[in-house]
Amino acid sequence: MRLIYLLAFLPLPAMADVATAVDNHILPATEQFASSAHALAETAAADCTPEALRPAYQSSFDAWMGLSHLGFGPLEEDGRALTIEFWPDPRGLVARTVRGLVSDSDSVVDDATEFTEVSIAGRGLMALEQMLYDADLRALAGEDYACRYTRALAVDLAALGDAIAQDWQNHAQLMLSAGEPDNSRYLSDKEPTQVLYTALLSSLEFDADQRLGRPMGSFDKPRPKLAEAWRSDRPLRNIQLSLAALRDLATTVSDHPIPVTDAAFATALETTEKLDDPRLSGVEDPQHRLKVEILQQQIRAIRTAVQAEIGGELGLTAGFNSKDGD
Repeated sequence: MRLIYLLAFLPLPAMADVATAVDNHILPATEQFASSAHALAETAAADCTPEALRPAYQSSFDAWMGLSHLGFGPLEEDGRALTIEFWPDPRGLVARTVRGLVSDSDSVVDDATEFTEVSIAGRGLMALEQMLYDADLRALAGEDYACRYTRALAVDLAALGDAIAQDWQNHAQLMLSAGEPDNSRYLSDKEPTQVLYTALLSSLEFDADQRLGRPMGSFDKPRPKLAEAWRSDRPLRNIQLSLAALRDLATTVSDHPIPVTDAAFATALETTEKLDDPRLSGVEDPQHRLKVEILQQQIRAIRTAVQAEIGGELGLTAGFNSKDGD
C-alpha cells in the first residue's frame, strides 16, 4: 500500500496535445492539398498545356510536402501516399509506365474510374511531372493524348485529395477518442502521440537518407538524377518545405519548450537557403557536395534533438512507419 501511495506522486511522462496537432497541423494540411489538387484539375480542364499547368502542379506539390510526412491512417490506406508520389523510384518505373501508356495511346485515361486501376507508377505527381517537363515524351504523345492524360492525372489527384481530407475527419475522431472502449484503432491515449512522434522521426530520416542521400550517391559516383522531382527543379524546395512542416509538427507534438530542436531546425533551414542549387546537381562538385553533406548532418542532428527533447520528455520511442519500407 505504501508503494502504491508513493507511485501516485511520481511525475508522469508529459502528454502531447493531440487535439492541437489535429486542428492546427493535420487537418489544415489535408484541406490545403485537396484545394490545390482541385485547382490543378480546374486548370487542366481549361488549358492543359505545360505552360498553363506548371504553376498549379508546383502549388500541388508544395501542398503535398505539407502532408506527405503523415504517412499513416488515411494516407497509408490503399497506398494513397505512393499513388500521389511514387518516389523513390530506383528502377525508373514511372518513366517506363508513363511511356508505355503514351506509346499505346491507352484509352484508360478517358475514364476516371478505370484510371484508378492504372499502376501507381503511372499516376500522381511524378507521372504528371514527366508529362509537363519532358518535351520528348510530350512530342511522342502528341498534343491530344498528352492533354487527355494530364487531365486524367489532375482529376485523379483531386479525387485522392478529397478522399484523404474526408477520411482524416473520421480518423481525427479516432485520435481524439483514443483509449475509449469503442476505439479499436487507438487502444490507449498515448498511441496517437506515439504515431505522430514516429512520423516525425521517420520523415527526418527520409529527408536525410532519401531526399539528400539518393542524389549524393557516393563520392566517386554521385547520382543527381535520382533526386526527387529534379525535372521540375524541386529537390531542394521539397527539403525546405518538408523541414518547415516537420518543425511545425515537432512544436505541436511537444507540450513544452524545445530550444535545442528549434535551433537545429533553424540551422538546417538556414543552410538550405544558402545552397542555391534547386536540383542538387552540385553534388557532382566536391566543394559543393561538402555543403550538402553538412545539411545532411544537420538534419540528422534535428532527429537526435527530437529524440532527446520530445521523445525523452514524453517517454516515447519510434515505432514502424510506412516510410521505413522505402
